[in-house]
Amino acid sequence: MAIYNLGSINADVFYTLPHLVEPGETLAASSVYQGLGGKGANMSVAACRAGAQVNHIGAVGPDGDWAIKRLADYGINVENIQTVQEKTGHAIIMVDGAGENAIVIYSGANLQITESDVTRAFQSARAGDYFLTQNETSAQQVAAKAAKTAGLRVAYAAAPFDADAAVKVLPYLDLLFLNQVEAEQLQTATGKSLKQLPVEDVIVTLGSKGCVWHASSAGTETHCAARKVNPIDTTGAGDTFTGYVLAALDRGAPMAEAIELATKAGAIMVTRKGTADVIPTLEEVTAF
Repeated sequence: MAIYNLGSINADVFYTLPHLVEPGETLAASSVYQGLGGKGANMSVAACRAGAQVNHIGAVGPDGDWAIKRLADYGINVENIQTVQEKTGHAIIMVDGAGENAIVIYSGANLQITESDVTRAFQSARAGDYFLTQNETSAQQVAAKAAKTAGLRVAYAAAPFDADAAVKVLPYLDLLFLNQVEAEQLQTATGKSLKQLPVEDVIVTLGSKGCVWHASSAGTETHCAARKVNPIDTTGAGDTFTGYVLAALDRGAPMAEAIELATKAGAIMVTRKGTADVIPTLEEVTAF
């Protein structure tokens, strides 16, 4: 099987700071690093390193050839990444001594993805494949509907949270990923509890407290504990978790097993500085 991921591609620039910048404050960084990022790219790399066949649907600008090459070198199918006139997306990521972050994103080319780009990508998909998306690109609703019509299983990470975008894709979802704040925002936007949503599986991540998996058909709510580590940088940990869950499900693993594997991957990820380039391999995760 395979995973089709409609997702953002960014140049991530990391600044290490003694604390996150306050309004009006000028603060010197102790280090700077640039690498591949964007929630979409992170998820594609995570799923690929977890053993899945990944097809990335996205866009970069004329300055983005390096990003396409980097994804291809990681083993991701990049045939459906378009080059457009808008600059490649980028993110400024500030990280403090405790591993907490603050991020500024410029969407750029990520918002230039069209309906035809998406439908063309699905021509090679098969019923039972997975489609994954999040909120850093255009065309999510069109893509989710097209994927569902084509018989793909549809997964959505509701970040960065956008109530309107989330409500529009809900009817097509099989699997929904949220953090605790996003879960509260979605319940406010819809007036429904997580149990009332028309989604078979909902996973709410809780950071250092693990996650909660809501299984609609079984009517169960399962808490999965996090692994104890000393975090250095939490950036990309949620994306890593999502990619690992999807990859495990795609090869037929039960949800509980997929979450356990993804929890380990996320724990390793927060001990590293960077995003897509430092996501752990399946060998590292299974040995953890």
